[in-house]
Amino acid sequence: MPEMTLRIHRFNPELDEKPYYQNFPFDVPDGFTVLDCLNHVKGYLDDTLAYRMSCRSAICGSCSMRGNGHAKLVCKTQAVDVLREDGVIQIDPMGNMPVIKDLVVDMKPFWDKMYAVRPYLIPNNEEPVPEKERIQSPKDFHRYEDQTTCIMCGACVSDCTSLEHDEHFLGPAALAKAYRFAADTRDGDQAERLKELVGHGGIWDCVRCMECVQVCPKTVAPMNAIMNLRHMALEAGMDDTVGARHVTSFTDLIGRSGVLDERMLPLRSIGFNPMKLIDIAPVGIVAGLRGKMSPKPHHHIDNVQDIRRIHKELEDGEGDTMPGDRT
Repeated sequence: MPEMTLRIHRFNPELDEKPYYQNFPFDVPDGFTVLDCLNHVKGYLDDTLAYRMSCRSAICGSCSMRGNGHAKLVCKTQAVDVLREDGVIQIDPMGNMPVIKDLVVDMKPFWDKMYAVRPYLIPNNEEPVPEKERIQSPKDFHRYEDQTTCIMCGACVSDCTSLEHDEHFLGPAALAKAYRFAADTRDGDQAERLKELVGHGGIWDCVRCMECVQVCPKTVAPMNAIMNLRHMALEAGMDDTVGARHVTSFTDLIGRSGVLDERMLPLRSIGFNPMKLIDIAPVGIVAGLRGKMSPKPHHHIDNVQDIRRIHKELEDGEGDTMPGDRT
């Protein structure tokens, strides 16, 4: 039984001016999960502690919270696995959502973003209504099978770095759900779905930090779904956005010289818009100080013809995967 201290985030808006941490030291019995530890605290040490739980089987997603800085389902997280070297497990509420009390957060922002992507199939009115169900082949279902395993726990939203800096970002859970329906061959509104996702707050605002993939307790891999949506949007000709131009310019510049021309990338991504270029000038200054905006003429790498060949093969679609399957 290792000794440990459970350092729990506490906040009661009716009594507290600001959040604080309360320590609960005790010995951890073998096999105890973090949720078992919280239940021990609530049952024997402080019955005012507030948190969510339900199934205790990693199915309902209710008990998502942060353990030592990263979102987890605490019902499936062994206490000894997250015990720090100093013998502390720090428990915080999920991030990017308002705290109601202690470890309980308001999930309304999560659900608002989920509803915004229209999480349901939309029939194709140009096709006759079938007498029975609309058939989906196993091969087609496999394209978005991982995204159907989402249990709406909010762990990916909690640790999303893009959402942390921009509340308008739809977030990984909603975009993974959007892909689940956009990739469904039975859906009749794929084009409109994609149009709604390419603007501000959509698929191009993901910075690919991988946090959502790391903390997801299932196999959803939200970032992969977002990358698939990007690929689908580009295939549909939706390439007139800053994000789309950034991606296409990035690959084109490397395809030409074998190395990225940092000076041309913002110009081709944003366009020759003086006001927008002024906005990103501080980024350019920092890049210059770090040697990424060299005043020297741009050069080609040795054997650049190999890079050009690979780039051309990719552009021509040789060896390409099924649309929507790229990660």
